[in-house]
Amino acid sequence: MNDLFFHHGTRETLKRQAQEGYAVVVPLAATEQHGPHLPVFTDSMIGEHVAFEASKKAAVSTKLLLAPTLAIGCSQHHLAYGGTLSFTSSTYLLMLKEIGESLIRGGFRKIIFLNAHGGNEPMMHQTAQDLAVQHDIWTASASYWSLSRSALTKLGAQEMGMVPGHAGGFEASLIASLEPDLIRIQTTDRPAHPQRAWINAGPPGTFIGKHNFLTGVDGYTDSAHHADADKGSMYFQTIIESTAEWLVQVGNWMNEGVEST
Repeated sequence: MNDLFFHHGTRETLKRQAQEGYAVVVPLAATEQHGPHLPVFTDSMIGEHVAFEASKKAAVSTKLLLAPTLAIGCSQHHLAYGGTLSFTSSTYLLMLKEIGESLIRGGFRKIIFLNAHGGNEPMMHQTAQDLAVQHDIWTASASYWSLSRSALTKLGAQEMGMVPGHAGGFEASLIASLEPDLIRIQTTDRPAHPQRAWINAGPPGTFIGKHNFLTGVDGYTDSAHHADADKGSMYFQTIIESTAEWLVQVGNWMNEGVEST
């Protein structure tokens, strides 16, 4: 297998891989507050791990390159808590489009956005659609929790808290399996509060919400007291397998589409 990392290539190797039909996976994440107990790099740590392990698995079956993770996302809704770096939605949308257009100028015709932060999702999907409309290329976009939701539900991950939630038991379990020393659970942490219905309200394709209903006054969705590193490792394995399967599927669909045109 060739080196997976886009950024390990030279301009010559990347030109060749573009001509050979490689798809580029662009991981999207964030640097934002995750309560008083989790690092602000939580989404990026999770996203980088998922993107690398899933791309490594998928690259056995389809031609993939993994771009550097975009570790700052659209997190305007967390700025009031501090500890957050963010682009506005309009800036983020433009930035994603220009990253895509840079890849296109470099000869790539297959771009896959893989997301690990909820605030990025609408702009990610819009960018994928815009690029595919404006250029003769294939695009795909997804968040890791959408790809793995059914498998995580079978595992009972929802018993840990909201999935993925924000700085609750689920994310804390993932971080506990990666960097347990970075978790600072507070003895005064409140018990889990009910899942906010607006997250899954209405039929698919609709949205209703007021963000402070999600995170409340303290910036997280549910208690992290019961975080479990072993369960976090199990969740990661499921997420990685689901994501890798999707990457292979996408690669096959893109290749079939190229061959049929």
